[in-house]
Amino acid sequence: MFKAFLRDESGASAAEYALILAVVGVGIVVAAGALGTAIGGAMDQATTDINSV
Repeated sequence: MFKAFLRDESGASAAEYALILAVVGVGIVVAAGALGTAIGGAMDQATTDINSV
């Protein structure tokens, strides 16, 4: 019975898809944070340039 349990791979694909989804989700969050920081920096620089004229 224990050997049959170890050979059973029916739930492996669901776990793999969940892991892939988690990694992709973390990647999206990191990219969105970096993009937000870059946009914020560009807006600050534009404000500085406009106010110095």
